[in-house]
Amino acid sequence: MPKAQVFMAISVVLCALMGVGCTRAIDGHGVSIYDDPFQVAGLPTTGGPNGPRTGIPDSPLTASNGDGGEVDKLALNAIDDIQSYWQAGFGAEFPGETFDPVEKLISWNARASRNQAVEFCKETTYHLVNAAYCRSDNSIGWDREMLLPTMSETFGAMSVVMVLAHEYGHAIQSMAKMVTKKTPVLVKEQQADCFAGAFMRHVAEGKSKHFTINTSDGLNSVLAATVSIRDSDPDDPESVHGSAFERVTAVQIGFTDGPRGCKGIDSEEIDQRRGDLPQSYGGASGEQEVSKSSLIELSKALASIMPTKPNPVFSYGGAVITCNNGVSTEPVSYCPSSNTIAIDIPGLAQRSSNSADEDGPLPVKVSGDYNAYIAVISRYTLAVQKSQNQPLTGAKTGLRAACLSGAVTRELARPDRPVSQGDIMLAAGDLDEAVSGLLTDGLAASDTEAKTVPSGFARIDAFRAGVLGGPAPCSARYE
Repeated sequence: MPKAQVFMAISVVLCALMGVGCTRAIDGHGVSIYDDPFQVAGLPTTGGPNGPRTGIPDSPLTASNGDGGEVDKLALNAIDDIQSYWQAGFGAEFPGETFDPVEKLISWNARASRNQAVEFCKETTYHLVNAAYCRSDNSIGWDREMLLPTMSETFGAMSVVMVLAHEYGHAIQSMAKMVTKKTPVLVKEQQADCFAGAFMRHVAEGKSKHFTINTSDGLNSVLAATVSIRDSDPDDPESVHGSAFERVTAVQIGFTDGPRGCKGIDSEEIDQRRGDLPQSYGGASGEQEVSKSSLIELSKALASIMPTKPNPVFSYGGAVITCNNGVSTEPVSYCPSSNTIAIDIPGLAQRSSNSADEDGPLPVKVSGDYNAYIAVISRYTLAVQKSQNQPLTGAKTGLRAACLSGAVTRELARPDRPVSQGDIMLAAGDLDEAVSGLLTDGLAASDTEAKTVPSGFARIDAFRAGVLGGPAPCSARYE
C-alpha cells in the first residue's frame, strides 16, 4: 500500500502549556495538550541528522569482556551520555538521594560457546540475547552479537541508545529509592521506559555529546523499536513490560514531562490508563478475518458509536475513487463530495496479514485485523468531520481523524456494548496494531488528500487522547 504523504512544513512557534506538565489529566485521563500539529511535545518537528555524531572522540568507558568493536563503542558512548545526563540532573529530581554511577559494564557474545560465556548478574550469558541492569551489583550488560546489532540494523543506532537508556532507568529507580522488592515489575518497566523517554528528549534538544535525533523519522524509529519489544501476549506470565500502547505512552510521558512525569507512574496510574481496555486474549478472538461481512459489522458499530447525518455510503468494490475533493488512499478511501467510503477488501486483508519482515527476530510493524479496521474507522471519522463542517484537509484534520479513531476504539473495548453495535469486539493486542500502523504509514492520521504530519509521536498522541478521553479532546485540541 502506498504510504500516506506527509506535510513537511515545520513550525518553530512553541506551544503554550496548559495545566501542570503536558500529560496531566483532563477529566481523569492523561493527554498531551499541544496546539501545534507540527510540534513534538513542544519541540519543532524536524528532519536531519539522526544517530551518532561524527568527529566526536569515543567514550573512555570500558566494558568487561568487550571486544572493542563498533557495537561496544556504540553502547559505551550511549552509557557515557546517559550517565552524564543523570549525573547533572539527579540531585534536582531526587533531592536527598545520592547518584551512584553504574561503573560495572559487561559485554558478551550470545553466539559464543558455553565455555566462552561469562557471568552476568550471577547467571551465564550462554545464548543470552538481552540487555539488562543488575541491581545486586549495580551493573549493566548487553549482548553485542545478536541483540544490539539487530536493533541497530532494524531501527537504527538510536534504538540501541534507547534500550540502554531504559536499563539505566532501572539504576535510577534504585538510586532514587523509587522501588522495592514488592513493586510490581510492570511498574518498574514502565518507569524505566519513561526515564528513557526523558533522556531522548535531552538528545532531541541537542544536548547529548555523542548522539543526535530528529523528531520525525528518527523519533519514529525509536518508538517503532519500543513497539517491537512489547509484550505480545498479555496472558503470558513473563509479560512484564506492557503492551506497545502502554510502553509508547510511558516513553512519551518521559519525553514530554521529563523525569518528574515518571515519578507518577505506579500501579494506580497504569490501571487508570488501562481503564476498560482488554488485557487478556481470553475474552475475544485475537484476530478476525477481514471480509465484507466483518466490515458490515464494523459499519454498524460506527453508525451506533459515532452517528452522523447523512451516513456515509460504504462501497466494497475497490478503493480507487474519482473525486473532485479527495484522492484514493489504498486500501480504503473517502470521497467527501459523494460521502462514500470505498474499500478494497483484498487490499485491506493484506494490510492485516503478516508481512515478511515479521519473520525476523524483531518485527518492523505489528500486523493484524485492527491495523485494517483502524484505517476504515479513520475514513469514517472524516465523514463525521464533514457533517460537523470541519476542514477536511490539513494537519489538524488528520490528527482529529486519529483522535476520533481512538474514541471509537475506546467504545469498541467496552464489554457492555449494546447488540446494535455489531459483533466487532476489541481484543488484547489490537491497540498495538493501531499504534504500529500510525507509526509506519500514518494512513489513520491522514486527511482527504492522504497527507499526515511527519511525526509518529504526534499521530500516536492524538490517537491516545481519543482512547483515554473519548471524542471531547479531539475538537478541543485540533480546532
